[in-house]
Amino acid sequence: MPLIAEAVPRLAAAHATLVFPVLILLYLGHLYFYHRLDRYPGPLLAKFTNLWRFWDVWNRQPHETHIALHRKHGDVVRLGPNTLSFSSPAAVKAIYGLNKGFIKSEFYPVQMTTSKGESLPSLFSTLDEKFHAELRRSVNHAFSMSSLVQYEPMVNDTTLVFLDQTDRLFAREGQVCDFARWLQFFAFDVIGDITYSKRHGFIEQNEDIDGIVQSLARIFNYAGPIGQMPWLDKLFWKNPIFDAMQQWGLLDNSHPVAVFARQRMQERMSSPIAARDHNDLLTKFMKAGEVRPDFMTEKRVLTMAVSMAFAGSETTAISLAAVFYYLLKNPSYLQRVRDELDEALRNGTIENRPSGLVSWAESQKLPFLDACIKEAFRIFPAAGLPLERVTPPSGVNIAGQFIPGGTVVGCSPWVIHRDEAIFGPHVDAFDPDRWLRAPEEKLRTMNGMMLQFGAGARTCIGKNISLMEIYKLIPSFLRRFDIQLACPDQEWKLWNAWFVRQYNFRTIFSPRKIESV
Repeated sequence: MPLIAEAVPRLAAAHATLVFPVLILLYLGHLYFYHRLDRYPGPLLAKFTNLWRFWDVWNRQPHETHIALHRKHGDVVRLGPNTLSFSSPAAVKAIYGLNKGFIKSEFYPVQMTTSKGESLPSLFSTLDEKFHAELRRSVNHAFSMSSLVQYEPMVNDTTLVFLDQTDRLFAREGQVCDFARWLQFFAFDVIGDITYSKRHGFIEQNEDIDGIVQSLARIFNYAGPIGQMPWLDKLFWKNPIFDAMQQWGLLDNSHPVAVFARQRMQERMSSPIAARDHNDLLTKFMKAGEVRPDFMTEKRVLTMAVSMAFAGSETTAISLAAVFYYLLKNPSYLQRVRDELDEALRNGTIENRPSGLVSWAESQKLPFLDACIKEAFRIFPAAGLPLERVTPPSGVNIAGQFIPGGTVVGCSPWVIHRDEAIFGPHVDAFDPDRWLRAPEEKLRTMNGMMLQFGAGARTCIGKNISLMEIYKLIPSFLRRFDIQLACPDQEWKLWNAWFVRQYNFRTIFSPRKIESV
């Protein structure tokens, strides 16, 4: 026995140089054949490690990568050892249909905000479907069409301030506007007004108040790549040590939006009678807390208030910038929008207000404007990564393929929106007329495959608020200003950090005289 005991370590040491490579090869083989996903095409490195996904997102152009991969390989592409991207309409229906048993992936909690060391799971970031259903049920009334009517005066107020500030700051010779940033200031202040009856002050001061925009950009810059390997989040941000330090008051990792929201809540709670005079989202969230105090706690009211700023600013600003950019790049379409506005003024469809403001109801009667906005949604959806879900434990059939349980699957809006079978030819071109010439059945299919606000039960709850902002601002702005690109031959720069931000979108404005009709 002593001889054997002595021989084993010697043999292990002698063969260590063989054992470790064999173990590594076995592990890599396990990843390659994991869930039998080896039958799906994709980048070679992606079949062995999520580092491929991490690096692709880190380079900030994954939307272009995914389009190219699907055009090369077809409807199913393997993006990681346990991750598949789909591009067919059948897959969209299977993955995002109601009651299909899919849940969100671990990508989403990476974006979960914290306040004083506590995570704030929201409608967007939670993985718990029962919690999501309960929270949505509690606040649904705040997003109904009847509530939307109450918010329009708030949108009007901020829009008028925005138009007047644009005139004062930029509508003069030699002034160039960073339009994407200016539109984000607008979107932040609108959602601040709707949520708290108080703008943050971006428009009035023409600056990033409390570094909110920069801080939000950092979160998405972080969440995009880290979300491809979510376990890293426990090391870098939601670290238990950091959380404890925040709870002890030694560190504050709260987002400035959370600080702002807490201040507004404290104001309301200190003066409950005055608080009831508001028709904003915060009031409705707090009333939901009175109706369901066991569920809608103060923490969850705060979560809803904070998540509105995150969800309601970035995506709306990106969509607004996309509409303006593609109209400016296609002057004939811009002129048709102007002609439609002029005709609507002449025939009384739009009231000729001195401010140039167009109402939400009026904007719905402008079919070419509607086509331009939909086409901008199609060619430039705000979300630039697949909308990830996890297959149910028993596995599921997706577009004729049996996918084992626990597999991360998803469809990228950038890929789906460029499917010629859905949207017709020339899908890389901005062509609003595709929405006007499509027969009714084709139009239903096209609308059903638009993923700019998500899909299924997880469709963005605030999408109607965003649509109201977009449909009101664009015609109102075009009534007040002529716009041109500062450098017409220059393309903008895109930065995909989960949401695809636009840079180098520089414009020149000149005031238009609003003629009486």
